[in-house]
Amino acid sequence: MKAMVLNAICDLRKNRTPLELVDMPKPEPGEREILVKVNACGVCHTELDEIEGRTPPPEFPVVLGHEVVGKVEEAGSLANRFKIGDRAGIAWIFSSCRKCKFCLSGNENLCQDFKATGRDANGGYAQYMIVQEDFAYLIPDIFSDIEAAPLLCAGAIGYRSLKLSGLKNGQNLGLTGFGASAHLVLKMVRHKYPDTNVYVFARNEKERIFAKELGAVWAGDTEETSPIKLDSIIDTTPVWKPIVEAMKNLEPGGKLVINAIRKEEIDKEYLLKLNYPTHLWMEKEIKSVANVASEDVSEFIKLAAEIPIKPEVQEYSLREANKALLELKEQKIRGAKVLKID
Repeated sequence: MKAMVLNAICDLRKNRTPLELVDMPKPEPGEREILVKVNACGVCHTELDEIEGRTPPPEFPVVLGHEVVGKVEEAGSLANRFKIGDRAGIAWIFSSCRKCKFCLSGNENLCQDFKATGRDANGGYAQYMIVQEDFAYLIPDIFSDIEAAPLLCAGAIGYRSLKLSGLKNGQNLGLTGFGASAHLVLKMVRHKYPDTNVYVFARNEKERIFAKELGAVWAGDTEETSPIKLDSIIDTTPVWKPIVEAMKNLEPGGKLVINAIRKEEIDKEYLLKLNYPTHLWMEKEIKSVANVASEDVSEFIKLAAEIPIKPEVQEYSLREANKALLELKEQKIRGAKVLKID
């Protein structure tokens, strides 16, 4: 099978082709695994974190990609949740121990044995991949493969972020950064919380225009002050500056939810501007999002089908994976980027 593999950690400013197109053996499913013929795989900022070493894979070479949609081609002898030909989705959560207190309470995302698709196991930048059947999700017919792929991470992690924000209908929500995840959060909010106004902070003018097209009542630069104080803000950026800037726009008792696996170090000195009275006082909260649980993925897919949420996508071939990653690195974003696997 064809696959785009990462052979080593590298600096994307110096190596603009971190992934190599190779031939690999087609994987064989174990007893409780399914073999998925991949049709589409989303491109996520977490892949940049893997390539540049902020959340490094434990072994190389590795196939990246954790927003995977394809058809079940084979099933192990004890796998019975899917029929051959079913469309299956695979998300960031590849497996967990299934025994610890976190797994037993539905929070496998906090499991010490959490394994990530496309980091700890080969992912979807390939023609085939395998996964345990319990960590795959049936894709509703309402979505095409390309539409469904971003829902499995950008959508699911956005859904978890929204849950953790504690937002109630009629309260005001801020989104700082407006890429794949944030634009899906905005669509969710418009359905679940019709009386809530959304305010968007983005450094790119095209992103601000896009946010207003999708229903944001206001969109400004990262450093701007929102017209009103906000009850919750979700940060979807890879850097520190938006966090500090967002805190000044929160209501007393407001909550900032940080939707990121890792933060880049390029502007870490911005934290020195953190001022207790301005940014933290009055019982403001900061909450991080750690991975996603299986429940987040399954609940969000159901919600997305009900609304329905159709993400804005830019399509690339498997061979163009490096191009898609570089555009993501350079903030050339409108919606989500997806590889169409031939």
